Amino acid sequence: MTDTIRVIRAKRIHTMSRNRPIATHAAISDGRILAVGDAADCARWNVGKIDDRFADRVLMPGLVEAHAHAMEGGVWKDLFLGYFRRHAPDGRLEGGLGSPRAVIERLKEREAQLDDPDAPLLAWGFDPIYFGAARLTRLDLDEVSTTRPILIIHASFHLMTVNSVVLMRGGMDKATGVEGILRDPNGMPTGELREMAAMFMAQKVVGDAFALRDITPDILGRFAQSAVNAGVTTCTDLHQKLTEGVVAAYVSATSDEDFPLRCVPALAAVSMPPAEGIRRMEEIRRLANDRFHPGPVKVMTDGSIQGFSARLKWPGYHNGAPNGIWNMPPAQLRDLIRAYNAARIQMHLHVNGDQASEFAIDVLTGALADAPFPDHRHVLQHCQMADESQFRRMAATGICANLFANHIYFWGDQHHALTMGPDRAQRMDACATALASGVPLAIHSDAPITPLAPLFTAWCAVNRRTASGRVLGAEERISVPEALRAITLGAAWQLKLDHLVGSIEVGKFADFAVLEDDPFEVPPEALKDIRIAGTLVSGRFHASRITGAPPVPMALPTAEVRA
Repeated sequence: MTDTIRVIRAKRIHTMSRNRPIATHAAISDGRILAVGDAADCARWNVGKIDDRFADRVLMPGLVEAHAHAMEGGVWKDLFLGYFRRHAPDGRLEGGLGSPRAVIERLKEREAQLDDPDAPLLAWGFDPIYFGAARLTRLDLDEVSTTRPILIIHASFHLMTVNSVVLMRGGMDKATGVEGILRDPNGMPTGELREMAAMFMAQKVVGDAFALRDITPDILGRFAQSAVNAGVTTCTDLHQKLTEGVVAAYVSATSDEDFPLRCVPALAAVSMPPAEGIRRMEEIRRLANDRFHPGPVKVMTDGSIQGFSARLKWPGYHNGAPNGIWNMPPAQLRDLIRAYNAARIQMHLHVNGDQASEFAIDVLTGALADAPFPDHRHVLQHCQMADESQFRRMAATGICANLFANHIYFWGDQHHALTMGPDRAQRMDACATALASGVPLAIHSDAPITPLAPLFTAWCAVNRRTASGRVLGAEERISVPEALRAITLGAAWQLKLDHLVGSIEVGKFADFAVLEDDPFEVPPEALKDIRIAGTLVSGRFHASRITGAPPVPMALPTAEVRA
């Protein structure tokens, strides 16, 4: 031990460890847990200092977000057009736009503030599903500008709306045969684009400067501050190109001992052929440090349910919308999955619809039979429509599920009425069935799709309340201890980091979430209301920028912005 031993005293420490679940003191040395228990347990060591800053607060293991994106730190440079209000990393509140007209007026405000007449107007977070049959079109955006490119990426990041300038410069016209370009009755593009192929044509008009922009230390710094605001100390960046520049940014940021986040980036499998991706991951792993844990690969299959681009089994979408889009031909996906499994590289597979999750289970089962991969911990991400039979097959082959519990609040009413209908919507994000089937479980935010806030995500899994207050699928509710395990050890297991984080135990990193209230004592309905003071990472305290409020504001848009 090279560091002075320090003992943290708290009102209570929930360790999430089976053999000593409750403590009041933790001794820290060299950024790791040296002892945990009461004052006497820690006093046995040669303690140099007692830290009483948290004597009135509750500590938990630093929360683990097993599905988010580092672009959470980048998109806030652009205009947020969300229906729900959200906290930016610096703590300010944005969004709450309750009508398409409010969206257009907000765009006009921003357009008037741009000094460069050629600069693109970039925005994110819009979702037409909240506005009935109304869709935003190129004509609406032409009302804002007919000379500068305007791109609005939707809340799911699987759809986009652009103005006529982008369509023209991107070569998207009546004759363009790319799947995902929506058209009016005359065959002209409406301005709405679905999934990667069509959206990429629009993004090329403004270069890499939108949403999928390269990662910089500055962006990682804001990403980390969002994590601090939510009590998160370990977070994924699932679907990253991991170019030389991106990796250099990660190594630079995470080499700073004051950087408050452990990062787990996953290579975007679509960014290079499998053989090249396998070599790339071997190279990058050599650059790992205590805060930089590259290793897994992310595989995209279908789209989003609320965007009607997810792949569904019979009977399809409740409102009759056509089935969704594969982001890669299934035969190519099959070859890719088999190659990474044979190389013993863990995969996180995006599957929203039940046709996509069944496809992934089928392919993984065959791949694992041909090339056994002990303790693979492959994860189906989102996996929102998996039924009990699919969960049983996942358990039989050791496949994990990271369910998108936040959907129940943010889109549960729309799933009930439009996408899945009142029957199948009950079983979405079926945490109780996953646990009953023996599937290792985590739950997530997919930030910036929804707010990075694991305690809010736990509230969604425990209460299953939609924005209108409906309980959607009461039988799929899980207990508070089960939900808290899913955002600590459950998530750490899926990242293959449970020996380092996810609980407060001797030898693990001294990472804590600092809470104002006890999540085991407040009513289950109040989990989302717990305020977070900040985090400790390797024993260093980092303060939240959201003061006096929980990370996720729950108020719906006001009457003024619905006008």
